[in-house]
Amino acid sequence: MRTLGQMSVEQKKVMGPALNSLKNELAALVETRKTVLEGAALNAALASETLDMSLPVRADTGTLHPVMQVMEEMAVIFADQGFAVAEGPDIEDDFHNFTALNFPPGHPARDMHDTFFLKPDENGDKMVLRTHTSPVQIRTMMSQKPPIRIIIPGRTYRCDSDQTHTPMFHQVEGLVIDKATHMGHLKGCLMDFMSAFFETDVDVRFRPHHFPFTEPSAEMDVRYERVGDEIRIGQGDKWMEILGCGMVHPNVLKNCGLDPDEYQGFAFGMGVDRLAMLKYGMPDLRDMFAGDGRWLSHYGFSPLLQANLATGLS
Repeated sequence: MRTLGQMSVEQKKVMGPALNSLKNELAALVETRKTVLEGAALNAALASETLDMSLPVRADTGTLHPVMQVMEEMAVIFADQGFAVAEGPDIEDDFHNFTALNFPPGHPARDMHDTFFLKPDENGDKMVLRTHTSPVQIRTMMSQKPPIRIIIPGRTYRCDSDQTHTPMFHQVEGLVIDKATHMGHLKGCLMDFMSAFFETDVDVRFRPHHFPFTEPSAEMDVRYERVGDEIRIGQGDKWMEILGCGMVHPNVLKNCGLDPDEYQGFAFGMGVDRLAMLKYGMPDLRDMFAGDGRWLSHYGFSPLLQANLATGLS
């Protein structure tokens, strides 16, 4: 190709097309060979990196954390009742975490000793580590048209730490919004859930209570007895508070752009960690976050056993 400039016009007419044809042919051969070599290298890598999936699972492959196990059990039960799963951010603004949920400006939940606030931004607004998963209810009602039927599992944060409280814990909340839901539907939903979750007949009671975001509001207790260090649900003469619930407050519906004269519904919330303690006999909530391999191997669950209502949850 470098000698083309020294050729005569007649020679260029002959040699130019011939050289270009040869150049294209060589390039095609090189590309073909390159493809063959790359394919051979890939096949060699696949042959040397194969994993025999028929091999038995090793005993030290790890276990499923009890919190995750209980979340899966709860999701299975509520899915059978027609609930979908919704999620949202852990860091929330004041509107979604407090104002839209009918918390007045001076409510104790807004105090620094109860809540983790972040540093104010340039406008003086402070974000907060969500104190409940209820902001997801607000986001869902503002983005979806009823009917709504969701549960919301996730992490929540409050300034509290003892044997039964941790600064970060897990909740599952539920929300139903339509035109005909009433308190009887709420009670039936939760009673069916408790019997399915504890896999036994559970005696429950509802006590009047107060929450800013529901009216009327109630707390649900389950009957239990303590035998030594064991807590037996569904028997005995003592009552233990399990969750809070109620009909969604009309102000919350208005804050989300819904007409309370047209729509109504119920909401509930329960602590996943505490339910895990009750069901599987764990004495101290703080152990769940200690990362102790011995504790996890004792209380953990096989990741290959999926919770389902057909063969049993746990």
